[in-house]
Amino acid sequence: MGDRVLIPLASHDFDVTEVVVPWDALRKAGAEVVFATEDGQPGQCDQRLLTSVIFGQLGARPENVALYRELELDPAFLKPLRWADLRMLDYRCLILHGGHAPRIRQFLESAVLQEKVRQFWALERPLGAICHGNLLLARTVDLRTEKSIIAGRRMTCLTRMMERSAYWLTAWKLGRYYRPYDEWCEDEVRRALGPGKFESGPLIPSYDNPFVVEDGNLITGRWPGDARAAVVKHLPAKISGCVDTGLGRCLISGADQASGAR
Repeated sequence: MGDRVLIPLASHDFDVTEVVVPWDALRKAGAEVVFATEDGQPGQCDQRLLTSVIFGQLGARPENVALYRELELDPAFLKPLRWADLRMLDYRCLILHGGHAPRIRQFLESAVLQEKVRQFWALERPLGAICHGNLLLARTVDLRTEKSIIAGRRMTCLTRMMERSAYWLTAWKLGRYYRPYDEWCEDEVRRALGPGKFESGPLIPSYDNPFVVEDGNLITGRWPGDARAAVVKHLPAKISGCVDTGLGRCLISGADQASGAR
């Protein structure tokens, strides 16, 4: 592919699988994967996922833990850019990971990152989001309509049933580890989309039966098991075939000049 793909990272608690699977698939397809964090320091994943969350279960798969160990040696991962310094015109694709441990809120609530997402959205280039990463889209407002940028689109995210099940199974031991917010992820995304636009997918999630929603340039998944399907089956063709809109380039160029982005 030969294109640059941006994966912004939370400083702490990002989901292992939702980062390493896109990174591995895209680098093997020939893309240059660029990372960015708020302070320009390497991000740290949710450490529980490298072993197990509870009773030896719910951690990342062994092959994805192994990929994370490779990622820790990647120069781009070790020297990420700063969110504030990103020039979104430089990237052909944007990928937003999820995570559920408490410190993921830094990523999901960042006004700086929301502005960068808004700039990239205006370009109408491929964008993939998974799990709680879809909250970042839901919270990014289109300044022309004063609605979320995803209003009227079709998409999915971590479903209420999935999030609630994980929370109820582990709350006795881990408290709010699986519940970063009082409102379920699905409920906030549904509200941003509008009626009839949310797709839940199969009731029982499975790595063998991934579920991905594709709507134009937007590709979304629900949980780590959907990550490989989203990246391997959908994103490469979109990245290779994407064409910028003049409006998007105009909007983002103006935003870059106003913010002093380089």
